[in-house]
Amino acid sequence: MSDNDDTTGVTGDDQGRGAPSRLGRVLLGVGLAAQASEDFRDMDDTIEYAESAGVPAPDLAAPFASGMMVAAGLGIALWRLPRVATGAAVAFLTAVTATMHDFWNADEDDKSGERLAFFGNLAMLGGALVFLREAWR
Repeated sequence: MSDNDDTTGVTGDDQGRGAPSRLGRVLLGVGLAAQASEDFRDMDDTIEYAESAGVPAPDLAAPFASGMMVAAGLGIALWRLPRVATGAAVAFLTAVTATMHDFWNADEDDKSGERLAFFGNLAMLGGALVFLREAWR
């Protein structure tokens, strides 16, 4: 086996890394996939929210982004195509965190929820960055 086998997602270093890393990947991946799957429960609201934030072609972008995050989350949890999965999660969270959850521009009624979403995304971005680095080892 090579040091980094992207088809199985198992690296030479991963075998000795232990449960915390595996557990962290599963928790982050399942969390990302579950959160993104919630968007599909009410896609009309998701599209409306994207439109209000100025997202171009929100009727296409919102379902695409949600689907991408479900796939990325599952890829991280199962450690399949880890470079693609973690890269997709990092790209999504980087773009969405500051543009869709800009609590500093939100109305007073929405500020608290947007702040919570911003910092939640920031935490997930931190985890995704750690696993992106791990995927490239």
